Amino acid sequence: MAYIPGPVYVPPLSYLRDRRMKAGPVLQRFNRLKEQQEHGFAVLIDPDKIVPEKMEQFAFSCNDAGVDFLFVGGSLVLQHETGLCIDIFKANSNIPVLLFPGNPAQVTPEADALLYLSLISGRNPELLIGQHVVSAPMVRSSGLEVLSTGYMVIDGGVPTTVSYMSHSHPIPSDKSDIALCTAWAGELQGKHLIYMDAGSGAQKPVREEMIRKVSSNISIPLIVGGGITTTEKVRANCEAGADVIVVGNAIEKDKSLIADLSAATKH
Repeated sequence: MAYIPGPVYVPPLSYLRDRRMKAGPVLQRFNRLKEQQEHGFAVLIDPDKIVPEKMEQFAFSCNDAGVDFLFVGGSLVLQHETGLCIDIFKANSNIPVLLFPGNPAQVTPEADALLYLSLISGRNPELLIGQHVVSAPMVRSSGLEVLSTGYMVIDGGVPTTVSYMSHSHPIPSDKSDIALCTAWAGELQGKHLIYMDAGSGAQKPVREEMIRKVSSNISIPLIVGGGITTTEKVRANCEAGADVIVVGNAIEKDKSLIADLSAATKH
């Protein structure tokens, strides 16, 4: 007996046209940083390491420091208070909140935007397109601004959670040509952003040589994170061409660093 497919849902034409032709407010902020050769600072928080009771004060700290973006996500999310934490943060701050999900289950509509990550540095089909197919209905109905992001894992000197969970090898830290060609591929595929990440707790951050080579040869914004713990490294990455610097682990250990690290991107 032949298989007869059921009706296929076709998104409204207006929805597709708006997605193709008009950048949302969060992407506009990224693009503006790139165009004006300025630099932004993003704080990355792991939902498993935050509690709602501390989000109000955390929002005040980010406001005072001039943080540009809040990234929320992790490879594993064992707690289920992400939405509540985001709500409390947004009630006390106008800083855009972006989801940085490790899997489709981490998509929550309380945020402003979603980094729709495709692991272009790996060869795991699930993280290139498989999980995107599964999450597409949820993402589409969430109302989130979707930022298609070419995610590149760079060797940070130690095994990281993302490498383990993704079953993929990072790009060697001294192979700038491979990083550039990978970023080019992402740009040619229509990605809005390129994100180079040495991983949480990296011993070696992404090298300035690699940042410079990629940033100077792509026209879309470049995000850099992983292993960044000092103002000197923040400044060096900005000078090399990173449009947005992301810091997570260092701030988890010492929240007083937020102001210094953020200020380093502005000067």
